[in-house]
Amino acid sequence: MSDPYSRIFLLSHMRAFTSLAGHILGSHPQINGYYEMHISYEDASALDRQLEVFRQGDVLKANSRYLFDKLLHNDYLLKPERLGPAELKILVSLAEPERTIRSIVHLFRQKPDPDLYASPVEAAHYYVARVKALADFCRTAERGYYYFDAELLQAAPERLLPRLSSWLALDSPLSERYQTFSQTGKAGRGDSSARIHGGRIDRTRVDYSHIAIPEEALSAAQAAYRECREQMISGAADSVTL
Repeated sequence: MSDPYSRIFLLSHMRAFTSLAGHILGSHPQINGYYEMHISYEDASALDRQLEVFRQGDVLKANSRYLFDKLLHNDYLLKPERLGPAELKILVSLAEPERTIRSIVHLFRQKPDPDLYASPVEAAHYYVARVKALADFCRTAERGYYYFDAELLQAAPERLLPRLSSWLALDSPLSERYQTFSQTGKAGRGDSSARIHGGRIDRTRVDYSHIAIPEEALSAAQAAYRECREQMISGAADSVTL
């Protein structure tokens, strides 16, 4: 039997509210999936692996349409032109660099063993490399993608969610309330903080202002963000921004 599911891919970077996005999408009756599966999609067999990975911990919803995954690292590639006839919906999202880099550092400084991204400079290098890779993807994309500013998920979901619902052709709107699942909060599956268990968008903003970023590293990240974001918006089939 052929795989009946269309795919939703969210291309973004760490600490860009992607766990929240995944849970909002994955709580919709038509969408399966909510976490990062750590798969490269470079040929049609990857779609079979995706389905297998999901089934290891979760149950497919009756009469559902989509299977969701997010790609946040340059180690994992998406090659839409190699995935055969499967219907794809591609979402691309960026968050501004200063808070994002601080958030990455905060996360990795909580880990018991020293980690590369506990360094603001290394976190900034990751951010720049990832943003540029996303811009490269968008510049060469043969299929249309939808761009949104990641901050909208927290700051203005009432603007973003109806637009995403329409783009995905869902039969009911996405909601600010969401479910928790078998992988929610687990290490390596997304946000492991208590906030993701809340079941509703928490609009409280945390800036991690106690973390300092060297000026040179921050300036490079800000320049990459400005240039790449502008390019992504101009090339998108549709977009919603702050």
